[in-house]
Amino acid sequence: MDGMKTAIGLMSGTSMDGIDVALLRTDGQGQVERGAFLGVAYEPAFREKLKQALQDATAIRERAERPGTLAPVERELTERHAVAIRQFLRQNDLSASDIHVIGFHGQTVLHRPDEALTVQLGDGQRLADLTGIAVVSDMRANDMVHGGQGAPLVPAYHAALAEGLDAPERPVCFVNIGGISNLTFIGRDGALMAFDSGPGNNLIDQWVEAQAGIPFDQGGMIASEGQVIAALAESYLASPFFTAKTRRSLDRNDFLPPRGDQAELADGARTLAYVAAAAIMTSAGHLPEAPALYVICGGGRLNAVLMADLARLAGERGAKVVSAEDVSLDGDAMEAEAWAYLAVRAMQGLPLTFPNTTGTSAPVSGGRITTPQKIG
Repeated sequence: MDGMKTAIGLMSGTSMDGIDVALLRTDGQGQVERGAFLGVAYEPAFREKLKQALQDATAIRERAERPGTLAPVERELTERHAVAIRQFLRQNDLSASDIHVIGFHGQTVLHRPDEALTVQLGDGQRLADLTGIAVVSDMRANDMVHGGQGAPLVPAYHAALAEGLDAPERPVCFVNIGGISNLTFIGRDGALMAFDSGPGNNLIDQWVEAQAGIPFDQGGMIASEGQVIAALAESYLASPFFTAKTRRSLDRNDFLPPRGDQAELADGARTLAYVAAAAIMTSAGHLPEAPALYVICGGGRLNAVLMADLARLAGERGAKVVSAEDVSLDGDAMEAEAWAYLAVRAMQGLPLTFPNTTGTSAPVSGGRITTPQKIG
């Protein structure tokens, strides 16, 4: 599978808000041509099913187990991804024959790197059958077999983007603020390092949903009306996660939202926005060199309060903070694009992860490759 290939990447992240679909043409190495993007939101009823799946997944001891509601939710999730693919192809005047491969992330319901256990719901074979396109899924597992944390996987794509980045500053650090935040450092000499940096949107989303019945703090509007509760913020930032010598990947349950008696709505949202920003800068202290530029992608870049905190904290270190769009990238599409890029690499047997990104013992490829066998 040499030369430029056309791939679709699918991402359903820890925020559980929907499916991102992105088109990419790439050789799986330095050549990247970004294409169309589509976001398909989950309705509240399906989000509730995913929340129950998270609870049911706590009983999993072997990766193939699907206790409780997991089997039917996995089937529905896969079918929803197939519907999203069909919609995307229709809207962009494409057919299945135009696409070489789909990179399918699935929905993470359990991630325990210390036990080498990670579970992403999503049936790659069924998605291939429903779409008529080859699928690469389950891209985290082989990394764990080789001693890695199973995350983050996006750094290989960040490194490819950095080659053509519309900004002169170096070193550069890509920051993805999803439910959990992660950093990718690209040094002046191209050296690559990456790790999860702490809670991102997840705590904020859980807090405002529990206290106000809304799924997220749009634009940071709730946080903008509150004040940082210093003691509460420090209780998060005092976690051993931030000082441990070994970086590790996070599960969404590693950090939990405050109790209702610890803050009122706006102060809680304001404090958690600060925690998300401070966690990034605290974790950046583990990088080999201080970044000159932080490129922010993921939903967190839309929270104005979080971004202002991040810009201030980075500025104190002489660094600049920009959103992905400021350097001609798409902060919504980037993770889905990454899964398209990784799928092409997987088909070529190229490494997806490296010792300095996940802690794996050596650069390793991964992913389960499935081709269409039947329709329906």
